[in-house]
Amino acid sequence: MISIANRFAGQVPRGEFHLLGEGRSAWAYRVGSTHQAVKIFFPSFAHLAKEEASVYQVLQGSPYYPALYQVGADYLVMDYIEGITLFECLCRGILITKEHILEVDKALEDARERGLNPSDIHLRNILVTTEGKIKLIDVARFRQTKNCPQWEDLKRAFYRFYQMPYFPKKIPPFILNLTAALYKRKFLR
Repeated sequence: MISIANRFAGQVPRGEFHLLGEGRSAWAYRVGSTHQAVKIFFPSFAHLAKEEASVYQVLQGSPYYPALYQVGADYLVMDYIEGITLFECLCRGILITKEHILEVDKALEDARERGLNPSDIHLRNILVTTEGKIKLIDVARFRQTKNCPQWEDLKRAFYRFYQMPYFPKKIPPFILNLTAALYKRKFLR
């Protein structure tokens, strides 16, 4: 099997590739110590590269989304975002504030004003940067026509439960994953 660095030789910035994570449709790597990341789609999801790139192009210049630098048949090169996801905040007990929630609302409104329909907004697609700002990633589904209630449901849980003083601010990953699975199966709403 060809290494990631050899596969992209001459195409993306030089440097070691550090795995950031694996999602449902792609791997994400940081390129050395640069401020760029490469998202490589699994073969069965390669068609999403161009779709997601077209959404990022619409979002160019927005402070809430990473800049896009390059597009290939099955990959994107974009800003590396230094920070942690809201999912990780909950797992580590790092406080999520009302200001974070309001900033996500602004990011989604920014996308809507550009003619997009944000969808698939969940805890692993929202990052809090090291400066405390919000960035959203994984925008491939922002052109879907159906209404996605996921963010409104997350907000409702934030205001109804998370903000309460007795509610735990640190939640084990298995509880979060179980909650997400039950939500997807429409047992929770």
